[in-house]
Amino acid sequence: MKKISYILLMFLLITLSASAQTPLKKVYNDTIDPMVQIDNALEKAKSENKFVVCQVGGNWCPWCLRFADFIEKDSTISKLISDNFVYTHISYDPRSSKGTDKADKAKNMLKRLGNPARFGFPVLVILDANGTVIHIQDSGYLEEGKGYNKEKVIRFFSNWTPKAVNQL
Repeated sequence: MKKISYILLMFLLITLSASAQTPLKKVYNDTIDPMVQIDNALEKAKSENKFVVCQVGGNWCPWCLRFADFIEKDSTISKLISDNFVYTHISYDPRSSKGTDKADKAKNMLKRLGNPARFGFPVLVILDANGTVIHIQDSGYLEEGKGYNKEKVIRFFSNWTPKAVNQL
């Protein structure tokens, strides 16, 4: 009887802990042409005197979704980003981007962004309003434990604002 009670208790605890975790919001749309997505972000950035941040990754990548969730939920970081950048999630899946038209689009997108996949995912690419890659950030340097370090993320974005980059 004790064994059955123990098994039921463990099952209940596992079920409760699994249901207590909310899945992270999917932020990547793989039906959008990434080149058009970048062009649209650049057009908006130019009109607003901002830079573009391309977060390259996918809904398949837990770290990509964690980063998106982290920056959205922190008001200081989200304000820093919205004041200085047009932020876009560029979908890339290394497993499904082979041998098709999708593969060619992915290859062209990666080339346009300075081949950032070498850093892993998510990778952050900062473009000036003309579309020039001015920085590629390996997000691993912003991590801490199973999440991200607020001070490192703020420092990263602060150092790459248009005002910081264009200082005379």
